[in-house]
Amino acid sequence: MRWSDGRRSDNVEDRRGMGAPAVAGGVGLVGILLAIAVALLGGDPFVVLQQFSGGGSPFGPAPAQVSRQRQKAPADDKMADFVSVVLADTEDTWKKEFRDNGGTYRSPTLVIFDGVVASACGQAAGATGPFYCPNDEKVYIDLAFYRQLRQQMGAPGDFAQAYVIAHEIGHHVQHQLGIDQQVQKMQRRLPQAQANQLSVRLELQADCFAGVWANRTATQRQTLEEGDIEEAINAAGRIGDDTLQRQSTGRVRPDSFTHGSSAQRQRWFAKGLQSGDMNQCDTFNTNQV
Repeated sequence: MRWSDGRRSDNVEDRRGMGAPAVAGGVGLVGILLAIAVALLGGDPFVVLQQFSGGGSPFGPAPAQVSRQRQKAPADDKMADFVSVVLADTEDTWKKEFRDNGGTYRSPTLVIFDGVVASACGQAAGATGPFYCPNDEKVYIDLAFYRQLRQQMGAPGDFAQAYVIAHEIGHHVQHQLGIDQQVQKMQRRLPQAQANQLSVRLELQADCFAGVWANRTATQRQTLEEGDIEEAINAAGRIGDDTLQRQSTGRVRPDSFTHGSSAQRQRWFAKGLQSGDMNQCDTFNTNQV
């Protein structure tokens, strides 16, 4: 991905090294995968991270907290620069999309952190992956997730990393359109399995919106290089519910899916990419998700 000459966003908040508490000890791959699985099933992933960080028995004392005060590594600074460029590129895409449809796009803030972060949606651990908080309209990402994506999940490449950001921005687009609020209202009236299906449709739409952004950056700004699309498609497959559940627990429970299968995530990203039309991303009025 040709990104180094791109515009940098002014909407990046860097909280790295600010002394946010982090659980002492190493989490490891198994702990990370289990934490992700717990999050997908609606549980508290931070409990898992505590146990895999040397917290011992859940009936014993809480694990020690350590304060992070460190110098930013050059690699991290380069990655933060990359994130800023990708965020700016999504801003350009969605400002134009909203303007063309008679609306105004409010750019979200992207928060870079390490370890644990406090958001308006509660405290979260970086090991569970990036997330969007509608309560403060911010995207949160621990840059260490990109190392996990590359080394542990088998999804290398800068455009795979860009796709992750674009997906979270897709949730911000949904929030501005009022889609997530409508879904939450419906979910409160439904059994868990049906509520999960609505979550899947919400996530797949965010994947499709990420594909719309990819179409724009490819056709209008010519930032893509050979192999970039394949990187994003691979990343979408690597973080499907079925793939993550199989890796963490050895079995797949479709009724517990909240993000969609690998095939579904790849298909909806590709639909947004090929069409470049956000109106083609209606995952709620189709029988084939």
